Order: sequence, then C-alpha cells, then structure tokens
Amino acid sequence: MAGHRIFATPVAAVYPHYLAKVERKGHTKEELDTVITWLTGFDGQELARHLAEGTTFADFFAAAHCNPAAERITGVICGVRIEELEDPLMRQIRWLDKLVDEVAKGRPMEKVLRSA
Repeated sequence: MAGHRIFATPVAAVYPHYLAKVERKGHTKEELDTVITWLTGFDGQELARHLAEGTTFADFFAAAHCNPAAERITGVICGVRIEELEDPLMRQIRWLDKLVDEVAKGRPMEKVLRSA
C-alpha cells in the first residue's frame, strides 16, 4: 500500500497512547470512545472489534462512516494545518488526533463534537 506508514498501523497500537493522553489530563476512556464513535459512526462493539482484530488505520477509516460535521475540524496538528491536507485518509487520521487533543485539553464535549 502506498502512503504514510501510519496507514498500515493498527489502530489498537495507537489507542493506548490516546487513552494515556486523555487520562493523564484527568479525562476518561468513555470520553475518548465518545469522540471516536462520533467521528467514525462505529458503536462501542464495532470499535472494540476493530481494536481486537488489529484493524489498520486505512481499513478502519474505509469501514467508517465519518460524521459530516468532521469537516469542521480545523487547526494545526503535528505542525500541519488539517484543512490543507490533500490525502483524505491522512485528514481523517488527523481529525482523530485533533479530537483526542481537544478532549485531553478539557474542551467542552459539545464543542469537541462540533455541535451546531
């Protein structure tokens, strides 16, 4: 598969880092899972299955039904402006990174989830 190595990385390999980040800042696994399910459309069982099966980021987002409001996720992550990313998969991965950052920083959940 052509592209960045993160595309072939299992989501389960990164999930513990996401969890550690939010917990270190006083937030919960439930908050983390809430933003992941909001972004991907997966329910808790589907998310658990993808984690257990070692689904790669490429396959994870290929199976996802990304929330239309995700287009409102903007800003800089890893020194790159999300809305300027040309690769759709990289943009989706960075959306997830941004949501995790916002949860860790204590941003109100209604803002994290881009409520109207």
